[in-house]
Amino acid sequence: MHAVHQRECRSCGSALGEVVLDLGCQPLANSLLNCPEDAFVEKRYPLALKACPACALWQLSHTVPPEALFSDYVYFSSVSDELVAHAKAAAEAHVRDYSLGSSSYVVEIASNDGYMLQNFVRLGIPCLGVEPALNIAKASAERGIPTLPAFFSAAIARQILTEHGHADLVLGNNVFAHVPTTNDFVAGLSVLLAPRGRAVLEFPWAHEMAEKLEFDTIYHEHFFYFHGTSLVPLLARHGLEIVRIERLSIHGGSLRVHLAHAGASAVDPSVADLLREEKNAGVGGPDYTRRFGERVHNLRTHLSQELGRLRAAGSKVAGYGASAKGSTLLNFCALGPAAIDFVVDRSPHKQGKLTPGTHLPILHPDALLEQRPEVTLLLTWNFAEEIKAQQRAYLGTGGRFLVPVPNPHYLS
Repeated sequence: MHAVHQRECRSCGSALGEVVLDLGCQPLANSLLNCPEDAFVEKRYPLALKACPACALWQLSHTVPPEALFSDYVYFSSVSDELVAHAKAAAEAHVRDYSLGSSSYVVEIASNDGYMLQNFVRLGIPCLGVEPALNIAKASAERGIPTLPAFFSAAIARQILTEHGHADLVLGNNVFAHVPTTNDFVAGLSVLLAPRGRAVLEFPWAHEMAEKLEFDTIYHEHFFYFHGTSLVPLLARHGLEIVRIERLSIHGGSLRVHLAHAGASAVDPSVADLLREEKNAGVGGPDYTRRFGERVHNLRTHLSQELGRLRAAGSKVAGYGASAKGSTLLNFCALGPAAIDFVVDRSPHKQGKLTPGTHLPILHPDALLEQRPEVTLLLTWNFAEEIKAQQRAYLGTGGRFLVPVPNPHYLS
C-alpha cells in the first residue's frame, strides 16, 4: 500500500506551497511491532507538512490510505483517566447547553470504545457511534453503545439520516484532522445535522502547536492541522459556520468548535477573537511557517544533546508512553536503543510489543520502579500531571521526567 503525493490542497484545490517541516520517512505511528522480525517488513512513508497559500490550511504532503491507518487500531481512549473525565465533563456541558433529552439524537464520529457516548447512554439520550476500527467498534458495542463500524462520509450520513433522522448533536473528538477527504466529511455534517442542531468538533489547534513547538502532533493519521482561519472557507463551502469557539488545554492546546447551519444561530464573539489573534500572529504568511520549521530543528538538536550527555554519564534512560506523538519524536530525533533502553505504557494492548521504527521494547509502567532509570523521557507530555500522580513512587526514588517540548526541561 503506497502513499499518494498530494500536490493540491485537500480543501480548496489550490496548488500546495513549500514544505513547512519535513520529518523524514517514518513508519505508521500506531503500527507497533509484535517481534523483532517484523522490522524486516516494516513500511515507512514520507511525513512532511505543507501549507496552502490560498486558504492557509496546513496538511500532509502524502496521503496514506485510511484503511491502513484505522481498520485495526491499538488506541483505546478509556485507558486515559484524564480523557475519560474530560469526555464526561464535555458530555454534561453539551446536554446542558443544548437541552438534550430522551427525544434528542446524538451521533459521535470516531466514537472509539464509547468513552464519550457512555455518558449519553447513562442519561437515557439516544445515540450512535460511528467507528471504523473493527476491533474497537466491537468493544464499544459490547459495552452497550450502539455502534456503526464505518468511516464517516456524506454517504454514511445519508444512511444514518434515513434510518434514524437528523442528529441534534454531532460530535467529533480528535477525528476531524484524521479524514483526508475533508470536503466529504463536512458535507456529511451538513447532511446529518438538524436545522437547529449543533456539530461540536475538538482537535489540536495548529497555532498552539506552532507556538509551543508541538511538532510530535504531526503523524500520518493527522492529515490536517487546523487554524480557525483555514476552517472558515471550508465550512462555508457546505453551508456551515462557526458559532462558538472554546479553547482547551487538553492535548497541549485544542479547540472545541461549535458549528451550525449558516444563519441558524447568533455568532459568539469568541469566533472573531480567535480569528483576529491568528491574523495578528501572521497565520497564512511565509514568515509564520518558516519560523516554525526552524525552531523545531533547533529543538531536535538540544534534545539530542541532552540525551547524549545523559548516556555519556552512564545514565539509564526510559520513555513513558508508546503514543503516536512519541513515535514521531523518537523517529525524527533518531532516538533508538543507543539513546533509550525501553518505553513503558499503561495499555495492555501495547505491552510486549516494540515501538515503530525505533524498535524499543514496551513494558508495563512497573518497570520504572523495577529498573529505576535515572531519567524518563515523557513522550506523552500532554498527560504530564496524570502520569506524575501515577508515578509518585518512581519519582520518590530520585527518577526524573524529561519533557521534550517546547524545549527540553525536567518536571519539577
